[in-house]
Amino acid sequence: MSPANHRPLGLTVAIATLALDQLIKYTVTYPLALQSRADEGIDLLPIFRLRWLENRGVSMGFFHADTDAMRWALVGMTFLIATFVAVWMWREKARQDVAALGLVLGGAIGNIVDRVRLGYVVDYADLHFGEWRPFLIFNLADAAITIGVLILLARALLLRDKGAKTETLK
Repeated sequence: MSPANHRPLGLTVAIATLALDQLIKYTVTYPLALQSRADEGIDLLPIFRLRWLENRGVSMGFFHADTDAMRWALVGMTFLIATFVAVWMWREKARQDVAALGLVLGGAIGNIVDRVRLGYVVDYADLHFGEWRPFLIFNLADAAITIGVLILLARALLLRDKGAKTETLK
């Protein structure tokens, strides 16, 4: 199967990820008015709560954009990364990698849309076990990016090991 046959899959995954991300962010922002609930949030499960967070930086609070210039620099940097991912996805031949790159691309664009529109990224998902939080508050776009990258890493490591075993047997 040629890489062109996988492009619709990658684009579909990216568009679906972007649409779902923006729909959830709209829901927590307007119908649920999560911002007005401050730190209390909304408990959905004993280990999962919706909480409002305006993320003005990138992962784990790095590169906090305190000024408009820094905000637009983050938009530009994220746009360049998204462009790289889109080109990679367009050229990729492995179906599973195309789908994983679609997750990364859709998530990246979802966060870019927030940063351009609002000046920050809307984060809302608070996974916790008592007081222990294995992750910072995140959103669907962040989860999609993380899952996509983990799939790419796992496939690269598993396929590399398989290829190395085959070469040693020859």
